Amino acid sequence: MSKQSKGSASDVVKAKDKNTRDEVYNQYVKQVTPKFNCFKNCIKAFIIGGIICTIGQGFTNFYMSMGADKELAKSYNTVTLVFLSILLTGLGIYQKLAKFGGAGTLVPITGFANSVAAPAVEYKKEGQVYGVGCKIFTIAGPVILYGIFSTWVLGIIYYLLKQFGVV
Repeated sequence: MSKQSKGSASDVVKAKDKNTRDEVYNQYVKQVTPKFNCFKNCIKAFIIGGIICTIGQGFTNFYMSMGADKELAKSYNTVTLVFLSILLTGLGIYQKLAKFGGAGTLVPITGFANSVAAPAVEYKKEGQVYGVGCKIFTIAGPVILYGIFSTWVLGIIYYLLKQFGVV
């Protein structure tokens, strides 16, 4: 095989022998699959996630210094982080941050807000009903569904354990 055609998608179609076709395809997949450094990605996720959490703690401290009690400050912090996540998603900044920080941007509240806002931004051109309305929970929908379901199941288990004096 020539260097130019080695591992290309068209070679897979041209290969007559199944084993040759599979070998060419595997070479092609290996060629186009991005290489990741796990340790480097973990460090980036740790740094970005840590920065997001530090910002959140900063907001909590700020709201407490303004006179809010601890619970109210945490509520204000949650609202602020959700707002900032949605704003950064709308401006296209959160996606760049996620590309760099990977799993570090999945810090629960900001990652969840991004997963709701991103499809809304992406599908707004299809209209309010068929675009935003239908696609807004594409990513977050399963999280909401299984979160509510597992909470319900665990609530029943807790209730039964409490009735039998185990808890």
